[in-house]
Parts: sequence; C-alpha cells; structure tokens
Amino acid sequence: MRKENAAGERLVNGIIRENPTFVLTLGMCPTLAVTTSAMNGLGMGLTTMVVLALSNMIISAMRKIIPDKVRIPAFIVIIASFVTVLQLLLQGFLPSLYDSLGIYIPLIVVNCIILGRAEAYASKNPVIPSLFDGIGMGLGFSVALTCIGAVREILGAGEIFGFRIMPDSYVPFSIFVMAPGAFFVLATLTAIQNRVRRNGEKKGKDMSKIQSGCTDCTECSRAGCEHKFYDADAKPSDEKRKEEGK
Repeated sequence: MRKENAAGERLVNGIIRENPTFVLTLGMCPTLAVTTSAMNGLGMGLTTMVVLALSNMIISAMRKIIPDKVRIPAFIVIIASFVTVLQLLLQGFLPSLYDSLGIYIPLIVVNCIILGRAEAYASKNPVIPSLFDGIGMGLGFSVALTCIGAVREILGAGEIFGFRIMPDSYVPFSIFVMAPGAFFVLATLTAIQNRVRRNGEKKGKDMSKIQSGCTDCTECSRAGCEHKFYDADAKPSDEKRKEEGK
C-alpha cells in the first residue's frame, strides 16, 4: 500500500497521474487563452502554483476552525488574498508578463483547480501533504501550459522563449497563435498523454489516480471513497457533505 500523503507521491500525482490539464481537463480558460507563447504559459503556470501551494497550506492549517457552511467563501477569501499580493508583485517587478497575462491573473481566484484542491484535499489533510499537493498540481499545470505554449510558439512564429529556432525560409502557421491553434495543440498533447498512460498500464505500471482529484462522483465505482458525495441511487445531502468536511 503506497503512502498517498508522502511529499513525493503528491508531486508525482499532480505532474503525471492527475495533471490538471491533460488528465483532469481543468482550468481550460487560462490554458487556451494565455498559451500563445512558452513564456506566457510558464508565467501563468508558476503564478498559479504559488497561489495553489500557499492557499492549500493555509486552508489545511485552518481546516478545523473554518465552519463547514462557509468553507467556500472562506477558501475564496484566502485565495483572493494571495492572488492580490502576486498581482501587485507582477505589476511592480514583471510588468511585461503582467500585461501579457492581463485579466487572467485576478481570475486565478475562481480557477477550478485551486478551489477543487482546496475542497477535495487541503480541507481534509495535514499541512505538509497539502503544501506538496499544491506544488505538484501547480507544477503539472505549469508543465502543461509551457508545453502547449512552446508548440504554438514554434509552429506559429518559429520561435521559443523569444529565440528564433527555425530557418529564415520557414513560413509560420499563424493559426497556431490564434484561438483554433490552442484547441489543436491541447487535443494532440492530451492524446499523446493518454497513449503513454495506456502503454504504461499494459506494461503493468501503476498509472491510477490517487487520493482525490476525481471530478465526477456520479460515475465513481470506488466503494467507501472518502471524497464521494454521491450514492449510487441518491443525491448528496447537506448532512453527508458536512461529514465529508470534517
């Protein structure tokens, strides 16, 4: 039986097993909007990672004193505080990145990845595992956005991180730096990730998800899952949600 709360396990879970973008398909709005370049993707990913890690840590530390009925507003206040601090830091020290990311920086507050990890993991687990869960999920998000941005930048501009890598005779596919290109690249990279995952399962490797991250409890077949809000034949009750929040 693996230690599901070990720091290394949480990192691997966020980067590979439950990658927010390629596996859970969360945070699609910033994923598709800001990945016109590798630098934008990396900047957005790392910013989100910092908010994820710090908010997970604080929410976990306060999980026993936050009333269950107001836990979501409390989570949003904590997340918004960190986002505001980071927004001001980016505006002061990295104004070019701040201008590139634009409105998507304050929208981190309602990013479903951050709220999802707060509800599904940080509010139910100790501080250190929650911190590394946030780091792992943030790194997974950063890797995904950087990969998408890199592919789009190379194909759409012949550059990566602003450095030209294609010969002067290369004719860029401008569609890849436009909205449709984001969908094409995301679909292709997700398909590749799924192929790698299936090949790993065929070789007997453990490619299963661990400890939460499941986003559709109605289709879940895990008996006694502590994160399962739905019974097979019933809708979630407030009483059951309250028990889950303890």
